[in-house]
Amino acid sequence: MEKFKTIKVGNSFVSTTSISKKELDEYLGFSRIKNAMFEIDSGKDENRVISGRAIISRMEGEFTRLRQIYGNYIVLYGIDGDEEWKNRQTRFVRPVYTDQVLRLKYTISDKRDIDDEYGLISVDFEATFEDGELVLTSKKNLYRIKKEPPSNR
Repeated sequence: MEKFKTIKVGNSFVSTTSISKKELDEYLGFSRIKNAMFEIDSGKDENRVISGRAIISRMEGEFTRLRQIYGNYIVLYGIDGDEEWKNRQTRFVRPVYTDQVLRLKYTISDKRDIDDEYGLISVDFEATFEDGELVLTSKKNLYRIKKEPPSNR
């Protein structure tokens, strides 16, 4: 586990993930999304398009599970967006379907002190298909992180 003091701007971490039909259904049920696109069921065993928020949610979950991050007290603090994008934050470039494998890259883009107990890190997310084709980019996801994690981890 990387502690706040050892995390550096430019550090990148990589993971992979996919979302199954069952996981998509669970997410749609929990989030209560009502959208005809997600309700279409052809009755065939076909892959279904995944909600963008479900992808971002999975990416955040995978970030917190990285061996470099897990064990820290960390919480999503906000989303600033990128000044070069007029403070927009996320762009979805391609649709993603259930069971497609995504390569996830997390890059620390900023790091600052909040106070003596907490710091703030900005994390840029990027998802690609296995062949390297860009799926989405999300900038300046802010996390408040306790400078000294609990000693029982």
